[in-house]
Amino acid sequence: MAKCDEGYLCEVCGEEVEGLTNSALYLQYVIGWIDPETLHTRRECHLRCLPSLAQFIEDERFQPPVQVEGPFDRRQLDASFAQRQAELITRGYQRLWELQTKRRGLTVTDYPLPEAQTRWK
Repeated sequence: MAKCDEGYLCEVCGEEVEGLTNSALYLQYVIGWIDPETLHTRRECHLRCLPSLAQFIEDERFQPPVQVEGPFDRRQLDASFAQRQAELITRGYQRLWELQTKRRGLTVTDYPLPEAQTRWK
């Protein structure tokens, strides 16, 4: 099968990442952690295959929630930092749901949250 026929494969598990709401790559992009100029050079990953990121999603559509054990467990981090991360990452996840339903007329540079778009302009 040609590489372009395979879809976007997760660099962790090797399975296809179906839909924006499963994409760690696009979540990081919409929250401003990945620059639009380098998006096309990055590898894809399922949200659940990147638990250090997924643990911050606080949305009823993301079930079951992810918990991390060890030093990167959000419960072990500074509470203020963990709360800010949860707010940002959850907003990004909610943006992915929004994009999944109404992407028509948008370009990929329209995907990020407003503060990320402002930073890149």
